[in-house]
Amino acid sequence: MVHNTRGRVSEARSRLLETATRIFYAEGLHSVGIDRIVAEAQVTRATLYRHFPGKEDLVVAYLNGAHEMERAGFEKILAGDLPAVDALRAIAQSIAGSIRLAHFRGCAFLNAVAEYPDPAHPVHQAVLAHREWFLGTVTDLLAQVGDTPPEPAARHFVMLRDGAMASGCLSDPVQVGDTFLQGVDGILRFRLDSAAK
Repeated sequence: MVHNTRGRVSEARSRLLETATRIFYAEGLHSVGIDRIVAEAQVTRATLYRHFPGKEDLVVAYLNGAHEMERAGFEKILAGDLPAVDALRAIAQSIAGSIRLAHFRGCAFLNAVAEYPDPAHPVHQAVLAHREWFLGTVTDLLAQVGDTPPEPAARHFVMLRDGAMASGCLSDPVQVGDTFLQGVDGILRFRLDSAAK
């Protein structure tokens, strides 16, 4: 990462990443060329390559930025010291809210892995790392709800989320979000009921 003399990330790098993030999410990864990103970010090609050795490095940086943004949202929820059930509901509400946004185009990570199917590719690896974190976070929270193993419920939560992210740009996003929330509530009620028996 290139920093300026004050130790901050350079303005050119920030502009490149902001531009790439906007265009990659809206239009896809393979369909967007370096020339367009350079032109819209108002930098030279040499500047781009000083910060990102290749386009795939820029794609990975875009995904890492999306990951950090999602992680920060989760950390804000978790910092509220809510009971695990309420934290999971708040996370689900956040996901449903993102589906309802006007610019919603599906999950950045699912979209990326569709374009980079090779599991050894760095882009695919960035997606897997994000999903491992997401599953781990949900599993840890579900371990605090009920007394059955949390892993199956966490995988169910992630699958519901994946389906909602795919459906949210294909049909009514409000209905999709509501259906997702009902599914999460079902998982939580099952775990709470099983603990009460």
